[in-house]
Amino acid sequence: MKASKPTTRARRGAQGFQFTQADFEALADVALQHARQLGVADAAVEVSEGSGLSVSVRCGALENVERNRDKALGITVYLGQRRGHASTSDFSVEAIRATVQAAYDIARFTAEDPAAGLPEETDVANDYPDLELFHPWPIDAEQAAELALRCEAAAFAVSPLITNSEGASVSAQQSHFWAEHMRDGQRRRQGIFYGGYASSRHSLSVAPIAGKGDGMQRDHWYTSQRNPAELASPEAVGRYAAERALARLRPRKIATTECPVLFDAPLAAGLLGAYVQATSGGALYRRASFLLDSLGRQVFAPHIDIDEDPHIIGAKGSAPFDDEGVRTLARTVVSGGCVKGYFLSTYSARKLGLRTTGHAGGSHNLRLTSRLTQPNDDLPAMLRKLGRGLFVTELMGQGVNLVTGDYSRGAAGYWVEDGVIAYPVQEITIAGNLAEMLRGIVAVGADVYNLGSKYVGSVLIERMKVAGN
Repeated sequence: MKASKPTTRARRGAQGFQFTQADFEALADVALQHARQLGVADAAVEVSEGSGLSVSVRCGALENVERNRDKALGITVYLGQRRGHASTSDFSVEAIRATVQAAYDIARFTAEDPAAGLPEETDVANDYPDLELFHPWPIDAEQAAELALRCEAAAFAVSPLITNSEGASVSAQQSHFWAEHMRDGQRRRQGIFYGGYASSRHSLSVAPIAGKGDGMQRDHWYTSQRNPAELASPEAVGRYAAERALARLRPRKIATTECPVLFDAPLAAGLLGAYVQATSGGALYRRASFLLDSLGRQVFAPHIDIDEDPHIIGAKGSAPFDDEGVRTLARTVVSGGCVKGYFLSTYSARKLGLRTTGHAGGSHNLRLTSRLTQPNDDLPAMLRKLGRGLFVTELMGQGVNLVTGDYSRGAAGYWVEDGVIAYPVQEITIAGNLAEMLRGIVAVGADVYNLGSKYVGSVLIERMKVAGN
């Protein structure tokens, strides 16, 4: 497929960019040719460019307009099992050669590392699909400001109790890159990676404030997509953000207790993220994870499955290959609560005596599901399953210890009685241990929310400690 689409990718790369894919290929050629002249047999180079527009408004007035454009060339050289890396934002031939020389000099004086080196030839993505990740948004600052103003105005229109705003913003971002390897002085053959593509990410957000004085409450909402045509309307985002802020007015404190806890879907994605970190190669080979040697073990409740599909067309977590040029594949990560695979780069896999899973750079479109979930298990249904307990909609702090699994976060949300929200609560802390929390998942909602590369509904955990008064 690569041989059939270079013209398309080059043409796409020219939209809104200073450089084309052909330009990047020529720059990579300069770097690798110079590396070869220095006696380097194995090397990897990446050339990239990004550009974008960000506009923010506040209380009906334009607040900020930012344009960004950046570019970089990075090269890694291998002298046997010694590795050196250097990068530059100067694309002149002299600067590129100096950067290659710097990487070479670093490698000369670096200690040998048996795990260093290019990916295995059998793991390289020589053919890969076009996942349609590039959807440029031809929007100017005036148009972006209009969208942001509409979003904020919609929030204010919900109720006179929306008294202020931290602002609304629109962001349109796009980038493209070209990466290429050299192995034993050879390039562009089966088993030696070369490729690249363009991608985009656009968003609209708002943060309204409800109430006055000491009773003020803030909340926010946003929409983010690769294709601007798939963004939620400014009015829908503004209304929902306002409703979230209004629902938090007149919060109460609660007494310290132990109870079931329901994580709102966007927050449940954070639990999935913690699991990914704990089963990623870096944490595992450093022995800094509470899930060491968990392959084949049951770590979730037996009704939980996690699947990964990197090739969903246009999805935010899609990628035809990882940051090392290793092909990405659909797979089952967790089945019936049992761990079926880690998240490994080439380096971390070698450190563990395993094979790369194509995860240099992170996970791709993970979906956590429960075999117990029914199609009508929306948020009201999940609140009924909670019965009496805490519904968490905001978390604060970084209180997750991946070495021990200890979990302690500041939180806010709602106290639920008889399956119905009774009143908002704030100034509480929820605590537990991730190992127990993952095994203690009793339900997953059908209210699936996509946060970056993760898809998950609201998650109900059987019991956690809640510290209040």
